[in-house]
Amino acid sequence: QVQLVESGGGLVQPGGSLRLSCASSGSVFSINTMGWYRQAPGKQRELVATITAGESTNYAANVKGRFIISEDNAKNTVYLQMNSLKPEDTAVYYCHMVGRSYSSTLRGPTRESVYWGQGTQVTVSS
Repeated sequence: QVQLVESGGGLVQPGGSLRLSCASSGSVFSINTMGWYRQAPGKQRELVATITAGESTNYAANVKGRFIISEDNAKNTVYLQMNSLKPEDTAVYYCHMVGRSYSSTLRGPTRESVYWGQGTQVTVSS
């Protein structure tokens, strides 16, 4: 089993900054991509940013230049530095991982799967 645990959410004023962290644990065998999605009330979940094992990054247009995604491969952890926050950034932010876990039954890796964290609330308000 693979678990993703997010931290770092909270309340911040417009123009402020927050840093989200997501640590993966359990039987992680390999990671293809990690990233962040968000879902605001009444809206669909949307991509925020992703980073591949090769450190290629991808950002949604509405966060590019304000948010920075990074990873610590040794810790299987991904970070999202959010700067110049706006009220429209208010949402639940979900950590996302595409990768393989180790199966003791198979004595090897499972097929590639998608994993989600439980989400962390980010509220931008004065």
